[in-house]
Amino acid sequence: MRFLRIALFTILVPLLSTLSQQVSRARGNEAVPGTAVALCVVGGLFLVRAAVTEWGRGAEYALQKDVLWGIGGGALIAAALQWL
Repeated sequence: MRFLRIALFTILVPLLSTLSQQVSRARGNEAVPGTAVALCVVGGLFLVRAAVTEWGRGAEYALQKDVLWGIGGGALIAAALQWL
């Protein structure tokens, strides 16, 4: 179950990021420079927070840990997709 929760967030973040960019382009807006770098920084912060929470918190924080791992990984994947 834990793997599925992490995978869900890891997949959702890049999908929503891509969808947001497509909607923005369809409305005629320019791409914001530095978005991929910002996603890397945010993803890294989420992964650090997930590691600290994993080490320091008990089983009652399992959902929070899974969300942090998923969003952190998803943000890094979204940044990689922007660079490709």
